Amino acid sequence: MKKIIQVHIYKGERYYVAECLDLPVVTQGKTLDELAANLKEAIALQLEGENLADFDLSPEPSVLANLELDAQVYA
Repeated sequence: MKKIIQVHIYKGERYYVAECLDLPVVTQGKTLDELAANLKEAIALQLEGENLADFDLSPEPSVLANLELDAQVYA
């Protein structure tokens, strides 16, 4: 069973976007703080009333997020 829910975060055109790799969850926020709050809520709503074993998750999984940064090329 997985102990970690993996999330990929990137900057869209106007908002930060978080996509879970292990759950069908996608959310966004104007700031990273807002995104984190929205992500916690979205994951909680997705898992509410669900058997975590159906998602191959341990009883109290952690969230591990990676943040994609735009590479700036300096000439």
